[in-house]
Amino acid sequence: MTNMTETEREDAFYKQLEFGTGGMRGELGAGPNRMNIYTIRKVTVGLAKYIEESGTEAKRRGVVIAYDSRHQSAEFALEVAKTLGMHGIKSYVFDELRPTSELSFAVRYLHAYAGLMITASHNPAEYNGYKVYGEDGAQLPPAAADVIVTHMNKIENELLLEVKEERELMRQSLISYIGEDLDEVYLDYVKDMQLNKDAVKANLNIVYTPLHGTGQKLVSQALQNYGFQHITIVDEQKNPDPNFSTVSAPNPEEAQAFQLAIQYGKQANADLLLATDPDADRLGIAVKNNSGDYVLLTGNQTGALLLHYMLAQKQEKGMLADNSVMLKTIVTSELGRAIAQNYGVQTVDTLTGFKYIAEKIERYRREETKTFQFGYEESYGYLIGDFVRDKDAIQAAVMIAEAAAYHKQQGMTLYDGLIQLYEAYGYYKEALTSFTLKGKDGAEQISRIVSQFREHPPAEIAGAAVEKIEDYLIGRKTNLLTTQQEVIDLPLSNVIKFWLQDGSWFVIRPSGTEPKVKFYFGVRKRSASESEERLKKIQVGVMESVKRYI
Repeated sequence: MTNMTETEREDAFYKQLEFGTGGMRGELGAGPNRMNIYTIRKVTVGLAKYIEESGTEAKRRGVVIAYDSRHQSAEFALEVAKTLGMHGIKSYVFDELRPTSELSFAVRYLHAYAGLMITASHNPAEYNGYKVYGEDGAQLPPAAADVIVTHMNKIENELLLEVKEERELMRQSLISYIGEDLDEVYLDYVKDMQLNKDAVKANLNIVYTPLHGTGQKLVSQALQNYGFQHITIVDEQKNPDPNFSTVSAPNPEEAQAFQLAIQYGKQANADLLLATDPDADRLGIAVKNNSGDYVLLTGNQTGALLLHYMLAQKQEKGMLADNSVMLKTIVTSELGRAIAQNYGVQTVDTLTGFKYIAEKIERYRREETKTFQFGYEESYGYLIGDFVRDKDAIQAAVMIAEAAAYHKQQGMTLYDGLIQLYEAYGYYKEALTSFTLKGKDGAEQISRIVSQFREHPPAEIAGAAVEKIEDYLIGRKTNLLTTQQEVIDLPLSNVIKFWLQDGSWFVIRPSGTEPKVKFYFGVRKRSASESEERLKKIQVGVMESVKRYI
């Protein structure tokens, strides 16, 4: 406290840490707008009240709790169990750090009523977070999250909340520790996804980095279970490290996170470089281009390669159901839709956030209307087997390795495969620009930018007229040229998508868990150079509008 500046003190105390779209995430430290044991207790009481409303059986089924390698993650996980124990709610706590995907799996496998993951995903070291999962293994939908927030808001002073001690929880059988037995079951499910066992004969050479997080154990074992033998782990990044000391941020979306992996790759002449974020729900990859240099693929590119490989393999083996569906978010590349359509697979769009993909999977399973094949989002999140209901980097790692091995058997790299997709479907290119605006002033500025685009939308961008506007806050799509309107059948969300007359698009979305406003862009042209040029022009045009609105 004494070392805090006046601005830092105001930011730490001017509001409560928000329970947003993915749960709660923030910087570690003192104050109601920071992650600490008191904010953990407060949100957990909200969760406990939510569970209590569902009755004794829900309390008995309990909550699975997992955590990653961040500062205070293990302590926060135990704090959750101690708080739930005050309400007579059972906890299943992993005995050491585990990936988010295994937490989702464990909720389903143990028939728990809820799950809790302590993680800040790929954020910098000063952050931690709290993600809540429902009984289907998916992150809570907005309606359930609102119930938790309502109960949180009734707590007058989180400093006075009481917890049970671990010894008492053990005595009352309100806590159980889980671990390797669940690992084995989860890995068996992953092994069952394998589509082409002969592909491993290509002797694929893999370099993998867990970026100081939770992925090392399960990714390594899953790859070995598929038959891959040439796996090199980046030694400097294999052990958990809450400071993420070898990277500026443990984010596989960024080139700096791959620096050591690329060095290892050159030494080992690796075909494929893999990187997972701290809670191992996101996967980044790098492959050799035609010059023999390693290039990082985007989430959209990796998703397209995964989708094409799996649909091609399943169609060849007669495994592709007539009612197959692929799920993607509204900010994910349209290339996936084109690939799916070629295989007779329907594409359904969801809001940004994997919980919306998970909701669709559960609905299709319950109604027996569609067969889920693949779900993905541009931010490096993929799901193949629906025994998990969140993005799963372990699943994605083994399947992209299988795809790379299959391509190698054909005398190709994944880069070659990507170019083939572009030549077949068009050169789809995407980009993301985001502004981080911290504190009270930043939040007000973000709100002002979004409202200006909503209330005074641009008539044209980079020489192309704005043709359609999809406003997800009011659930309405408007064609500006015909004035025709359509209802958007998705939950309401503070997102706006603009379609230009040339088929290009951009989206404005304020983050629900970070002090950011994000701008997504997408184009499709006949060549790579045309796409790159058009993409840059649209980005410049949108940013000029942002400057005017600020």
